[in-house]
Amino acid sequence: MNYPAAEELYSKCEGPRYHFLERARDSSRLTIPSLVVDEGHSSSSELPTPYQSVGARGVNNMASALLLSLLPPNSPFFRLVIDQAAMNEIQGESNGGEIRTEFEKALGKIERSVSQEIETKAYRVGVFEALKHLIVAGNVVIHVTDEGDMRVVPLDRFVVKRCPLGKVRYLVIKESVTPDMLPEEALAVVAASGMPGPSDGKGIDLYTCVKSLGPDRVHVHQEIAGMPIPGTDGEMKLEESPFIVLRMNRIDGEDYGRGYVEQYLGDLKSLESLMMSLVEASAAAAKVLFLVAPNGTTRARVLAEAPNGGIVEGSQADVSVLQLNKAADLGVAYQVVQTLQDRLSYAFLLTDNAIRNAERVTAAEVRMVTQSIERQLGGVYSVLSQEFQLPLIHRVMDMMSSQKRLPALPSDLVRPTIITGVEALGRGNDLNKMDEFLAGIGQLLGPEILSQYVNFSEYMNRRAAALGIETESLIKSEEELAEQQQQAQAMQMMAAMGPGMVPGNQAAPPPQG
Repeated sequence: MNYPAAEELYSKCEGPRYHFLERARDSSRLTIPSLVVDEGHSSSSELPTPYQSVGARGVNNMASALLLSLLPPNSPFFRLVIDQAAMNEIQGESNGGEIRTEFEKALGKIERSVSQEIETKAYRVGVFEALKHLIVAGNVVIHVTDEGDMRVVPLDRFVVKRCPLGKVRYLVIKESVTPDMLPEEALAVVAASGMPGPSDGKGIDLYTCVKSLGPDRVHVHQEIAGMPIPGTDGEMKLEESPFIVLRMNRIDGEDYGRGYVEQYLGDLKSLESLMMSLVEASAAAAKVLFLVAPNGTTRARVLAEAPNGGIVEGSQADVSVLQLNKAADLGVAYQVVQTLQDRLSYAFLLTDNAIRNAERVTAAEVRMVTQSIERQLGGVYSVLSQEFQLPLIHRVMDMMSSQKRLPALPSDLVRPTIITGVEALGRGNDLNKMDEFLAGIGQLLGPEILSQYVNFSEYMNRRAAALGIETESLIKSEEELAEQQQQAQAMQMMAAMGPGMVPGNQAAPPPQG
Protein backbone atom coordinates (compact mmCIF):
# COMPACT_ATOMS: atom_id res chain seq x y z
CA MET A 1 0.00 0.00 0.00
CA ASN A 2 1.61 3.24 -1.19
CA TYR A 3 1.25 6.55 0.64
CA PRO A 4 2.58 10.02 -0.21
CA ALA A 5 5.43 11.60 1.74
CA ALA A 6 4.79 12.28 5.43
CA GLU A 7 4.90 16.09 5.05
CA GLU A 8 2.48 15.99 2.13
CA LEU A 9 0.23 13.58 4.01
CA TYR A 10 0.22 15.83 7.08
CA SER A 11 -0.68 18.93 5.05
CA LYS A 12 -3.46 17.03 3.30
CA CYS A 13 -5.07 15.95 6.58
CA GLU A 14 -4.83 19.30 8.40
CA GLY A 15 -8.09 20.49 6.82
CA PRO A 16 -10.30 17.66 8.16
CA ARG A 17 -8.70 18.10 11.58
CA TYR A 18 -9.40 21.86 11.77
CA HIS A 19 -12.97 21.61 13.13
CA PHE A 20 -11.99 19.13 15.85
CA LEU A 21 -8.96 21.18 16.84
CA GLU A 22 -10.94 24.43 17.13
CA ARG A 23 -13.59 22.66 19.17
CA ALA A 24 -10.86 21.33 21.46
CA ARG A 25 -9.41 24.83 21.89
CA ASP A 26 -12.85 26.15 22.86
CA SER A 27 -13.15 23.42 25.48
CA SER A 28 -9.63 24.05 26.75
CA ARG A 29 -10.22 27.79 27.25
CA LEU A 30 -13.08 27.03 29.65
CA THR A 31 -11.30 24.25 31.58
CA ILE A 32 -7.47 24.05 31.48
CA PRO A 33 -6.17 26.57 28.90
CA SER A 34 -2.66 25.07 28.79
CA LEU A 35 -3.83 21.72 27.37
CA VAL A 36 -4.75 22.76 23.81
CA VAL A 37 -3.22 26.14 23.00
CA ASP A 38 -3.87 28.45 20.07
CA GLU A 39 -1.79 28.31 16.91
CA GLY A 40 1.53 30.13 17.25
CA HIS A 41 1.59 29.78 21.05
CA SER A 42 4.98 29.80 22.75
CA SER A 43 6.25 29.57 26.30
CA SER A 44 6.14 33.38 26.60
CA SER A 45 2.54 33.70 25.34
CA GLU A 46 -0.24 34.55 27.74
CA LEU A 47 -3.05 32.07 28.38
CA PRO A 48 -6.69 33.03 28.96
CA THR A 49 -7.91 32.91 32.56
CA PRO A 50 -11.46 31.56 33.08
CA TYR A 51 -13.79 33.27 35.55
CA GLN A 52 -14.88 29.89 36.97
CA SER A 53 -12.95 26.85 38.21
CA VAL A 54 -15.65 24.18 37.82
CA GLY A 55 -14.26 23.14 34.43
CA ALA A 56 -10.69 22.66 35.69
CA ARG A 57 -11.85 20.88 38.84
CA GLY A 58 -14.10 18.63 36.81
CA VAL A 59 -11.41 17.66 34.30
CA ASN A 60 -8.83 16.90 37.00
CA ASN A 61 -11.34 14.98 39.11
CA MET A 62 -12.63 12.92 36.19
CA ALA A 63 -9.11 12.18 34.98
CA SER A 64 -8.21 10.96 38.46
CA ALA A 65 -11.32 8.75 38.58
CA LEU A 66 -10.50 7.23 35.19
CA LEU A 67 -6.86 6.74 36.15
CA LEU A 68 -7.74 4.86 39.34
CA SER A 69 -10.12 2.63 37.41
CA LEU A 70 -7.94 1.97 34.35
CA LEU A 71 -4.66 1.57 36.28
CA PRO A 72 -5.62 0.65 39.86
CA PRO A 73 -2.67 0.93 42.29
CA ASN A 74 -1.16 -2.29 43.65
CA SER A 75 -3.65 -4.38 41.69
CA PRO A 76 -3.50 -5.87 38.17
CA PHE A 77 -6.05 -4.49 35.74
CA PHE A 78 -5.89 -7.52 33.43
CA ARG A 79 -5.80 -11.30 33.45
CA LEU A 80 -4.06 -13.69 31.09
CA VAL A 81 -6.78 -16.14 30.08
CA ILE A 82 -6.16 -19.61 28.64
CA ASP A 83 -8.23 -20.56 25.62
CA GLN A 84 -9.96 -23.78 26.67
CA ALA A 85 -10.62 -25.01 23.12
CA ALA A 86 -6.93 -24.72 22.21
CA MET A 87 -5.93 -26.42 25.46
CA ASN A 88 -8.25 -29.35 24.75
CA GLU A 89 -6.83 -29.76 21.26
CA ILE A 90 -3.23 -29.76 22.50
CA GLN A 91 -3.49 -31.68 25.77
CA GLY A 92 -6.79 -33.57 25.48
CA GLU A 93 -9.74 -33.68 27.83
CA SER A 94 -8.22 -36.15 30.32
CA ASN A 95 -5.23 -34.28 31.65
CA GLY A 96 -6.24 -30.75 30.59
CA GLY A 97 -7.30 -29.79 34.11
CA GLU A 98 -3.90 -30.44 35.73
CA ILE A 99 -2.01 -28.70 32.95
CA ARG A 100 -4.41 -25.78 33.12
CA THR A 101 -3.64 -25.34 36.82
CA GLU A 102 0.09 -25.22 36.09
CA PHE A 103 -0.52 -22.76 33.29
CA GLU A 104 -2.53 -20.46 35.54
CA LYS A 105 0.22 -20.44 38.17
CA ALA A 106 2.80 -19.48 35.54
CA LEU A 107 0.50 -16.83 34.06
CA GLY A 108 -0.05 -15.38 37.52
CA LYS A 109 3.69 -14.74 37.80
CA ILE A 110 3.70 -13.06 34.38
CA GLU A 111 0.75 -10.86 35.38
CA ARG A 112 2.59 -9.71 38.48
CA SER A 113 5.75 -9.02 36.45
CA VAL A 114 3.86 -6.86 33.94
CA SER A 115 2.04 -5.00 36.74
CA GLN A 116 5.35 -4.37 38.50
CA GLU A 117 6.82 -3.05 35.25
CA ILE A 118 3.95 -0.56 34.92
CA GLU A 119 4.49 0.53 38.52
CA THR A 120 8.25 1.02 38.20
CA LYS A 121 8.00 2.93 34.90
CA ALA A 122 5.60 5.46 36.47
CA TYR A 123 3.21 5.29 33.54
CA ARG A 124 0.48 6.90 35.61
CA VAL A 125 2.08 10.34 35.16
CA GLY A 126 1.83 10.15 31.38
CA VAL A 127 -1.56 8.42 31.44
CA PHE A 128 -3.00 11.13 33.70
CA GLU A 129 -1.87 13.81 31.22
CA ALA A 130 -3.27 11.79 28.31
CA LEU A 131 -6.62 11.37 30.07
CA LYS A 132 -6.94 15.13 30.54
CA HIS A 133 -6.34 15.60 26.82
CA LEU A 134 -8.97 12.95 26.08
CA ILE A 135 -11.55 14.62 28.30
CA VAL A 136 -10.93 18.10 26.83
CA ALA A 137 -9.82 17.46 23.23
CA GLY A 138 -11.15 13.93 22.70
CA ASN A 139 -7.94 12.77 20.98
CA VAL A 140 -4.36 12.04 22.02
CA VAL A 141 -1.45 9.79 21.05
CA ILE A 142 0.67 7.88 23.57
CA HIS A 143 4.19 6.89 22.53
CA VAL A 144 5.83 4.11 24.56
CA THR A 145 9.49 3.97 23.55
CA ASP A 146 11.66 0.85 23.40
CA GLU A 147 13.29 1.93 26.66
CA GLY A 148 9.87 1.97 28.36
CA ASP A 149 9.45 5.76 28.59
CA MET A 150 6.06 7.32 27.81
CA ARG A 151 5.30 10.65 26.20
CA VAL A 152 2.03 12.29 25.22
CA VAL A 153 1.34 13.90 21.82
CA PRO A 154 -1.58 16.44 21.82
CA LEU A 155 -4.06 16.89 18.99
CA ASP A 156 -2.34 19.91 17.41
CA ARG A 157 0.76 17.81 16.64
CA PHE A 158 -0.68 14.83 14.76
CA VAL A 159 -3.19 13.83 12.10
CA VAL A 160 -4.89 10.46 11.72
CA LYS A 161 -6.95 8.68 9.10
CA ARG A 162 -9.19 5.75 9.98
CA CYS A 163 -11.00 3.11 7.96
CA PRO A 164 -14.82 2.78 8.19
CA LEU A 165 -14.37 0.26 11.03
CA GLY A 166 -12.44 2.81 13.09
CA LYS A 167 -8.98 1.24 12.72
CA VAL A 168 -6.03 3.55 12.05
CA ARG A 169 -4.91 3.58 8.41
CA TYR A 170 -2.08 6.03 8.97
CA LEU A 171 -0.80 8.40 11.64
CA VAL A 172 1.56 11.34 11.09
CA ILE A 173 3.17 13.20 14.00
CA LYS A 174 4.82 16.59 13.41
CA GLU A 175 7.40 17.85 15.91
CA SER A 176 9.69 20.85 15.88
CA VAL A 177 13.14 19.88 17.19
CA THR A 178 16.48 21.64 17.31
CA PRO A 179 19.26 20.12 15.18
CA ASP A 180 21.52 19.44 18.18
CA MET A 181 18.94 16.91 19.44
CA LEU A 182 19.06 14.82 16.25
CA PRO A 183 21.30 11.77 15.74
CA GLU A 184 24.07 11.71 13.14
CA GLU A 185 21.89 9.97 10.54
CA ALA A 186 19.29 12.74 10.81
CA LEU A 187 21.94 15.47 10.66
CA ALA A 188 23.20 13.99 7.40
CA VAL A 189 19.67 14.28 5.98
CA VAL A 190 19.49 17.89 7.21
CA ALA A 191 22.78 18.72 5.48
CA ALA A 192 21.66 17.03 2.26
CA SER A 193 18.36 18.95 2.23
CA GLY A 194 20.08 22.33 2.64
CA MET A 195 18.24 23.16 5.88
CA PRO A 196 19.91 25.16 8.72
CA GLY A 197 22.47 23.21 10.73
CA PRO A 198 23.00 22.88 14.49
CA SER A 199 24.77 26.24 14.69
CA ASP A 200 21.65 28.15 13.60
CA GLY A 201 19.57 26.82 16.51
CA LYS A 202 16.32 26.97 14.54
CA GLY A 203 13.66 24.31 14.83
CA ILE A 204 13.33 21.58 12.22
CA ASP A 205 10.07 19.79 11.42
CA LEU A 206 10.43 16.06 12.11
CA TYR A 207 7.67 13.81 10.79
CA THR A 208 6.95 10.36 12.21
CA CYS A 209 4.68 8.27 10.01
CA VAL A 210 2.85 5.05 10.99
CA LYS A 211 1.14 3.33 8.04
CA SER A 212 -1.11 0.29 8.09
CA LEU A 213 0.00 -2.65 5.93
CA GLY A 214 -3.03 -4.80 6.61
CA PRO A 215 -5.15 -6.03 9.49
CA ASP A 216 -2.22 -6.89 11.78
CA ARG A 217 0.96 -5.15 10.54
CA VAL A 218 2.21 -1.53 10.40
CA HIS A 219 5.16 0.33 8.91
CA VAL A 220 6.96 3.09 10.85
CA HIS A 221 9.53 5.62 9.58
CA GLN A 222 10.66 9.23 10.12
CA GLU A 223 11.26 11.99 7.59
CA ILE A 224 12.86 15.44 7.40
CA ALA A 225 12.14 17.70 4.43
CA GLY A 226 10.56 14.78 2.55
CA MET A 227 13.68 12.60 2.96
CA PRO A 228 13.56 9.43 5.12
CA ILE A 229 16.02 9.15 8.00
CA PRO A 230 18.20 6.03 7.78
CA GLY A 231 17.68 3.55 10.60
CA THR A 232 14.12 4.62 11.40
CA ASP A 233 12.40 2.43 8.81
CA GLY A 234 10.75 -0.70 10.22
CA GLU A 235 7.83 -3.08 9.94
CA MET A 236 6.17 -4.75 12.92
CA LYS A 237 2.99 -6.33 14.19
CA LEU A 238 0.13 -4.01 15.04
CA GLU A 239 0.20 -4.99 18.72
CA GLU A 240 3.93 -4.19 18.85
CA SER A 241 3.50 -0.62 17.61
CA PRO A 242 4.85 1.95 20.09
CA PHE A 243 2.11 4.45 19.15
CA ILE A 244 -1.34 4.18 20.74
CA VAL A 245 -3.96 6.46 19.16
CA LEU A 246 -6.75 7.22 21.64
CA ARG A 247 -10.16 8.88 21.39
CA MET A 248 -12.73 9.62 24.06
CA ASN A 249 -15.95 8.93 22.19
CA ARG A 250 -16.17 6.88 19.04
CA ILE A 251 -18.35 8.24 16.22
CA ASP A 252 -18.73 6.17 13.04
CA GLY A 253 -17.45 7.88 9.92
CA GLU A 254 -15.19 10.36 11.77
CA ASP A 255 -11.42 10.07 12.00
CA TYR A 256 -11.26 11.85 15.35
CA GLY A 257 -13.12 11.41 18.61
CA ARG A 258 -15.17 13.93 20.52
CA GLY A 259 -14.15 15.24 23.92
CA TYR A 260 -16.21 14.77 27.05
CA VAL A 261 -16.16 18.52 27.71
CA GLU A 262 -17.73 19.16 24.30
CA GLN A 263 -20.96 17.51 25.47
CA TYR A 264 -21.29 20.13 28.24
CA LEU A 265 -19.80 23.10 26.39
CA GLY A 266 -23.11 24.97 26.50
CA ASP A 267 -23.29 24.87 30.30
CA LEU A 268 -19.64 25.87 30.58
CA LYS A 269 -20.10 28.86 28.28
CA SER A 270 -23.21 29.97 30.16
CA LEU A 271 -21.44 29.61 33.50
CA GLU A 272 -18.42 31.53 32.23
CA SER A 273 -20.58 34.40 30.98
CA LEU A 274 -22.64 34.64 34.16
CA MET A 275 -19.59 34.39 36.42
CA MET A 276 -17.90 37.18 34.48
CA SER A 277 -20.99 39.35 34.92
CA LEU A 278 -21.21 38.57 38.64
CA VAL A 279 -17.52 39.26 39.22
CA GLU A 280 -17.61 42.57 37.36
CA ALA A 281 -20.86 43.60 39.05
CA SER A 282 -19.44 42.69 42.46
CA ALA A 283 -16.34 44.77 41.78
CA ALA A 284 -18.52 47.72 40.77
CA ALA A 285 -20.70 47.28 43.86
CA ALA A 286 -17.65 47.15 46.10
CA LYS A 287 -16.50 50.57 44.89
CA VAL A 288 -17.59 53.34 47.28
CA LEU A 289 -18.39 56.76 45.78
CA PHE A 290 -19.76 59.80 47.69
CA LEU A 291 -21.86 62.30 45.74
CA VAL A 292 -21.94 65.94 46.82
CA ALA A 293 -24.65 68.32 45.60
CA PRO A 294 -23.04 70.99 43.41
CA ASN A 295 -25.21 73.80 44.85
CA GLY A 296 -24.96 72.74 48.49
CA THR A 297 -22.92 74.16 51.33
CA THR A 298 -20.75 71.05 51.71
CA ARG A 299 -17.51 71.11 49.75
CA ALA A 300 -16.15 67.90 48.15
CA ARG A 301 -12.50 68.88 48.80
CA VAL A 302 -13.22 69.39 52.51
CA LEU A 303 -14.74 65.90 52.77
CA ALA A 304 -11.90 64.29 50.83
CA GLU A 305 -9.17 65.88 52.96
CA ALA A 306 -10.92 65.42 56.33
CA PRO A 307 -9.37 62.76 58.58
CA ASN A 308 -11.36 59.86 59.94
CA GLY A 309 -13.54 61.15 62.78
CA GLY A 310 -12.86 64.81 61.87
CA ILE A 311 -15.36 67.66 62.17
CA VAL A 312 -16.19 69.69 59.07
CA GLU A 313 -18.86 72.18 58.12
CA GLY A 314 -21.60 70.92 55.82
CA SER A 315 -25.09 69.56 55.46
CA GLN A 316 -26.01 65.87 55.47
CA ALA A 317 -28.57 66.47 52.75
CA ASP A 318 -25.79 67.51 50.37
CA VAL A 319 -24.00 64.11 50.59
CA SER A 320 -25.19 60.71 49.29
CA VAL A 321 -23.61 57.33 48.43
CA LEU A 322 -23.78 55.85 44.91
CA GLN A 323 -25.57 52.46 44.87
CA LEU A 324 -26.26 49.99 42.05
CA ASN A 325 -29.62 48.75 43.35
CA LYS A 326 -29.12 45.52 41.32
CA ALA A 327 -29.35 43.02 44.19
CA ALA A 328 -32.52 41.39 42.84
CA ASP A 329 -31.11 41.07 39.32
CA LEU A 330 -27.82 39.65 40.56
CA GLY A 331 -29.74 37.23 42.78
CA VAL A 332 -31.37 35.70 39.68
CA ALA A 333 -27.97 35.33 38.03
CA TYR A 334 -26.57 33.73 41.18
CA GLN A 335 -29.37 31.15 41.25
CA VAL A 336 -28.70 30.22 37.62
CA VAL A 337 -24.99 29.92 38.44
CA GLN A 338 -25.79 27.51 41.27
CA THR A 339 -27.94 25.39 38.95
CA LEU A 340 -25.20 25.26 36.32
CA GLN A 341 -22.57 24.35 38.90
CA ASP A 342 -24.72 21.50 40.22
CA ARG A 343 -25.28 20.10 36.72
CA LEU A 344 -21.62 20.32 35.80
CA SER A 345 -20.54 18.80 39.13
CA TYR A 346 -22.77 15.82 38.49
CA ALA A 347 -21.43 15.46 34.93
CA PHE A 348 -17.78 15.63 36.03
CA LEU A 349 -18.18 13.22 38.99
CA LEU A 350 -17.86 15.92 41.66
CA THR A 351 -19.95 14.06 44.22
CA ASP A 352 -19.63 16.78 46.88
CA ASN A 353 -21.96 19.02 44.89
CA ALA A 354 -24.10 16.20 43.50
CA ILE A 355 -25.30 15.13 46.97
CA ARG A 356 -28.13 17.29 48.24
CA ASN A 357 -27.45 19.65 51.10
CA ALA A 358 -29.79 18.58 53.92
CA GLU A 359 -29.68 17.64 57.58
CA ARG A 360 -30.58 13.98 57.10
CA VAL A 361 -28.68 12.46 54.17
CA THR A 362 -28.40 8.70 54.66
CA ALA A 363 -25.38 6.60 53.68
CA ALA A 364 -27.56 4.67 51.23
CA GLU A 365 -28.45 7.89 49.41
CA VAL A 366 -24.79 8.89 49.15
CA ARG A 367 -23.92 5.42 47.83
CA MET A 368 -26.69 5.51 45.24
CA VAL A 369 -25.58 8.92 43.98
CA THR A 370 -21.96 7.77 43.73
CA GLN A 371 -22.88 4.59 41.86
CA SER A 372 -25.15 6.51 39.51
CA ILE A 373 -22.30 8.89 38.67
CA GLU A 374 -19.85 6.04 38.08
CA ARG A 375 -22.27 4.34 35.68
CA GLN A 376 -22.04 7.38 33.42
CA LEU A 377 -18.56 6.21 32.42
CA GLY A 378 -19.72 2.87 31.02
CA GLY A 379 -19.30 3.95 27.40
CA VAL A 380 -15.96 5.61 28.13
CA TYR A 381 -14.66 2.43 29.78
CA SER A 382 -15.73 0.37 26.74
CA VAL A 383 -13.69 2.48 24.32
CA LEU A 384 -10.62 2.86 26.52
CA SER A 385 -10.45 -0.83 27.43
CA GLN A 386 -10.13 -1.77 23.75
CA GLU A 387 -8.07 1.18 22.49
CA PHE A 388 -5.87 1.90 25.51
CA GLN A 389 -5.60 -0.90 28.07
CA LEU A 390 -5.19 -3.83 25.68
CA PRO A 391 -2.63 -2.06 23.40
CA LEU A 392 -0.70 -0.93 26.49
CA ILE A 393 -0.52 -4.50 27.82
CA HIS A 394 0.63 -5.82 24.42
CA ARG A 395 3.26 -3.08 24.15
CA VAL A 396 4.66 -3.65 27.65
CA MET A 397 4.73 -7.43 27.22
CA ASP A 398 6.44 -7.12 23.83
CA MET A 399 9.00 -4.70 25.27
CA MET A 400 9.75 -7.04 28.18
CA SER A 401 9.98 -10.05 25.83
CA SER A 402 12.48 -8.26 23.59
CA GLN A 403 14.58 -7.53 26.70
CA LYS A 404 14.47 -11.24 27.68
CA ARG A 405 12.58 -10.43 30.88
CA LEU A 406 9.38 -12.21 29.88
CA PRO A 407 8.79 -15.51 28.05
CA ALA A 408 7.07 -15.41 24.68
CA LEU A 409 3.44 -16.48 24.97
CA PRO A 410 1.50 -18.21 22.16
CA SER A 411 -1.21 -15.80 21.00
CA ASP A 412 -3.54 -18.66 20.04
CA LEU A 413 -3.41 -20.08 23.57
CA VAL A 414 -3.16 -17.07 25.90
CA ARG A 415 -4.82 -13.68 25.56
CA PRO A 416 -5.12 -10.74 27.99
CA THR A 417 -8.55 -9.78 29.32
CA ILE A 418 -9.41 -6.48 31.03
CA ILE A 419 -10.93 -6.81 34.51
CA THR A 420 -11.42 -3.12 35.37
CA GLY A 421 -13.70 -0.45 33.93
CA VAL A 422 -16.93 -1.99 32.62
CA GLU A 423 -16.07 -5.37 34.14
CA ALA A 424 -15.61 -3.76 37.55
CA LEU A 425 -18.95 -1.95 37.19
CA GLY A 426 -20.63 -5.24 36.33
CA ARG A 427 -19.14 -7.00 39.35
CA GLY A 428 -20.13 -4.05 41.54
CA ASN A 429 -23.75 -4.32 40.38
CA ASP A 430 -23.74 -8.08 41.05
CA LEU A 431 -22.39 -7.42 44.53
CA ASN A 432 -25.11 -4.89 45.29
CA LYS A 433 -27.84 -7.25 44.08
CA MET A 434 -26.41 -10.11 46.14
CA ASP A 435 -26.24 -7.98 49.29
CA GLU A 436 -29.80 -6.75 48.78
CA PHE A 437 -30.96 -10.34 48.24
CA LEU A 438 -29.41 -11.58 51.49
CA ALA A 439 -30.56 -8.52 53.45
CA GLY A 440 -34.14 -9.00 52.25
CA ILE A 441 -34.19 -12.69 53.21
CA GLY A 442 -32.66 -11.91 56.59
CA GLN A 443 -35.33 -9.33 57.35
CA LEU A 444 -38.17 -11.66 56.34
CA LEU A 445 -37.02 -14.98 57.82
CA GLY A 446 -34.39 -14.02 60.37
CA PRO A 447 -30.68 -14.89 60.61
CA GLU A 448 -31.32 -18.47 61.87
CA ILE A 449 -33.34 -19.45 58.80
CA LEU A 450 -30.88 -17.60 56.56
CA SER A 451 -27.93 -19.68 57.81
CA GLN A 452 -29.84 -22.89 57.02
CA TYR A 453 -30.33 -22.07 53.34
CA VAL A 454 -27.32 -19.92 52.42
CA ASN A 455 -23.78 -21.23 51.91
CA PHE A 456 -21.80 -18.42 53.51
CA SER A 457 -18.48 -19.85 52.33
CA GLU A 458 -19.60 -19.51 48.71
CA TYR A 459 -21.00 -16.05 49.51
CA MET A 460 -17.60 -14.91 50.80
CA ASN A 461 -15.86 -16.25 47.72
CA ARG A 462 -18.28 -14.44 45.39
CA ARG A 463 -17.99 -11.23 47.38
CA ALA A 464 -14.19 -11.35 47.23
CA ALA A 465 -14.35 -12.00 43.48
CA ALA A 466 -16.66 -9.00 43.00
CA LEU A 467 -14.23 -6.80 44.95
CA GLY A 468 -11.19 -8.20 43.11
CA ILE A 469 -9.58 -9.71 46.24
CA GLU A 470 -7.44 -12.84 46.15
CA THR A 471 -8.83 -15.37 48.66
CA GLU A 472 -5.94 -17.83 48.64
CA SER A 473 -4.86 -18.54 52.26
CA LEU A 474 -7.44 -15.96 53.41
CA ILE A 475 -10.71 -17.93 53.61
CA LYS A 476 -10.63 -21.32 55.28
CA SER A 477 -11.55 -24.31 53.15
CA GLU A 478 -14.26 -26.85 54.04
CA GLU A 479 -11.58 -29.33 55.19
CA GLU A 480 -9.99 -26.74 57.49
CA LEU A 481 -13.37 -25.84 58.97
CA ALA A 482 -14.22 -29.53 59.57
CA GLU A 483 -10.85 -30.17 61.22
CA GLN A 484 -11.26 -27.08 63.42
CA GLN A 485 -14.74 -28.25 64.44
CA GLN A 486 -13.45 -31.72 65.32
CA GLN A 487 -10.70 -30.26 67.49
CA ALA A 488 -13.22 -28.05 69.31
CA GLN A 489 -15.49 -31.05 69.95
CA ALA A 490 -12.56 -33.11 71.26
CA MET A 491 -11.55 -30.32 73.64
CA GLN A 492 -15.12 -30.09 74.92
CA MET A 493 -15.27 -33.85 75.54
CA MET A 494 -11.97 -33.85 77.44
CA ALA A 495 -13.06 -30.85 79.49
CA ALA A 496 -16.31 -32.65 80.39
CA MET A 497 -14.43 -35.78 81.52
CA GLY A 498 -12.36 -33.84 84.03
CA PRO A 499 -9.44 -31.44 84.31
CA GLY A 500 -6.97 -34.31 84.33
CA MET A 501 -7.88 -35.25 80.75
CA VAL A 502 -7.08 -31.82 79.34
CA PRO A 503 -3.50 -31.63 77.95
CA GLY A 504 -1.31 -29.30 79.97
CA ASN A 505 -3.77 -29.34 82.88
CA GLN A 506 -2.80 -32.61 84.67
CA ALA A 507 -3.79 -32.99 88.30
CA ALA A 508 -0.93 -32.88 90.82
CA PRO A 509 0.16 -36.31 92.25
CA PRO A 510 -0.77 -37.03 95.89
CA PRO A 511 1.93 -36.26 98.44
CA GLN A 512 4.26 -39.14 99.47
CA GLY A 513 4.45 -40.46 102.99
